[in-house]
Amino acid sequence: MIFVPLPFVVALLLLILLVRMLRTEEWNAPGRRLFLALIAAYALQSVLIGFRWGYDTLAIMPFQAVLAALVAPLSFASFADLTLETPRPLKRQWPHLLPAIGVALSFAFWRDIVGLSLILIFLGYGLSLLWISRSGADGLVASRLDGAFLSHRSLMVTAVALIASSLSDVFISLDFDNTGGAHAGRIVALGNVIVLLILGSAAAAAGTSQPEQPATEAAPPPPSLPTEEDGAVAAHLDSLMETRQIYRGPELNLSRIARKLGLPARSVSTAVNRIHGMSVSQYVNEFRIRFACDQLVRTELPVTSVMFEAGFISKSNFNREFLRVTGASPTEYRRREQAGTVASPSRAPAFVSP
Repeated sequence: MIFVPLPFVVALLLLILLVRMLRTEEWNAPGRRLFLALIAAYALQSVLIGFRWGYDTLAIMPFQAVLAALVAPLSFASFADLTLETPRPLKRQWPHLLPAIGVALSFAFWRDIVGLSLILIFLGYGLSLLWISRSGADGLVASRLDGAFLSHRSLMVTAVALIASSLSDVFISLDFDNTGGAHAGRIVALGNVIVLLILGSAAAAAGTSQPEQPATEAAPPPPSLPTEEDGAVAAHLDSLMETRQIYRGPELNLSRIARKLGLPARSVSTAVNRIHGMSVSQYVNEFRIRFACDQLVRTELPVTSVMFEAGFISKSNFNREFLRVTGASPTEYRRREQAGTVASPSRAPAFVSP
């Protein structure tokens, strides 16, 4: 029987995921290119790991180490771009190549520090990802609002995984010191499977066609007292939503909203949080749900058509948000409204600023 190492299977699954992303219409968008490169890098890394630990090919170790030193910075750069209203040009990402160059030079001149270098690289970039995640989902201004919470969750998972990878390198080093590497192969194989889960989340954050949202959104932190400026920003945003219905755009994100208002993204998210006591994603979705309610009552359009008209892409996300705002499913809401027995929403949406 032909022996096929587990990392080769992982690489195949990653390539399938990469092909699926390439088939989407917006795969060439600047904010998605780094995620595509990230998946390709992980697929190649899985192949190298398969040769190293499946067939004991020692000559491949330098390439494996250099690629590992490139993966962590690439992960950071991919998510960091989601926090910017305009993604950085690829030519400005060159500093993230320095860790890989440093590891390559270490292999040539001082191999003893390669292991420690990789540990520090993964730990440093993992902690950096945790730092940029502190602003929550609204901090990912370039992420589509329909999947902003999933993007933030993916960011957190990736950060923890990078830190865990640095710890696994420590365990591998200890294993070589104590047992001569008897368990190193198992540790690497297990880590490779975890990488697959990370990439699934990273691909979703890159904006795949069907983002999912957690069943229950975390409530925003208690807002501080609103200022007059917050009230003016919120009123301007309310007017923009009412008159131009920008919430119906499925690719809407915080960055695009901020540009339409001519304001920094942070000013918009702060105003929404302080005035309405919710995230920008929840705020926009409540406008979408109100529009959907009107369409369900006034037209005979199928529920799926109403969902797309309101600006949603994911059916599960639409159903969750509809239930959160109205306390009923779309089908039940239409039936009860037609019978004249529909109840008031479980919580009154804050559509107009005070």
